[in-house]
Amino acid sequence: MGIYSYFIYRKGATIVEIAICDDEKHICSELEVILEKILDKLGIKYKIDIYLSGEMLCNQMEAKYNLIFLDVKFVEGEISGVQVGRYIRDKLDMQLTSIVYMSWNEGYSKDLHRVRPIDFLIKPIKYSQVEYAVTTHLKLFKLWSDEFIYKIKSENRKVRMCEIVYIESENRKLILHLSNGKTEEFYGKLNEVFSQQLKKADFIHIHASYVVNYSHIVSFTSTKLTVTTGITLPISRCKKDEVEETYFAITRKQEVV
Repeated sequence: MGIYSYFIYRKGATIVEIAICDDEKHICSELEVILEKILDKLGIKYKIDIYLSGEMLCNQMEAKYNLIFLDVKFVEGEISGVQVGRYIRDKLDMQLTSIVYMSWNEGYSKDLHRVRPIDFLIKPIKYSQVEYAVTTHLKLFKLWSDEFIYKIKSENRKVRMCEIVYIESENRKLILHLSNGKTEEFYGKLNEVFSQQLKKADFIHIHASYVVNYSHIVSFTSTKLTVTTGITLPISRCKKDEVEETYFAITRKQEVV
């Protein structure tokens, strides 16, 4: 871990914004101390906010946290951590925020699948658990912060990989569809940009005309998938098995990265 993680993270951000959300004050305090030790050791600037309910966190989410430690179950009558996670993903469309769930109970894996957490910590929280979760976030951030380089006429341009939802091929042109709703067009071959830049950044070639960013996939079937901008794209019949295998291979890789 150590120095390598520090430098790859600083390439994409100068500070990591962290939220801790748990109705047990001592858990929040213990986790805050552990995080401070880990991040100070790495030399990473950070800001940590603490919330004692899911509702409090949801009301303050305009802060756009990079990393959230979230209790699964709050006191009776409060919204659950699963509901908070779905609010973050579905309502706020914060697809690249890393969520780490915490619980005294191990039996929540199916409920949490849709929220795509990067880790699940069993209480009482241990230093090694938190260190692993932070390391996972830093490594994933490296994947999301890499840049895609392309050329329009004689001008070289670049965009962060995490901002690309999908790339479309139309005649001799490629169209970048970005998370802010904008598009960019340039000349090129989809197979070439996929093999040279996108494949290693966890994009999936789903069709002769489409390459999709794994991090922006919301759901998929054997014939189509939906991305975070709400667009549905076709999966070609000849790529059906390949798409499924690649998707779950990336999922497994990111779970143990």
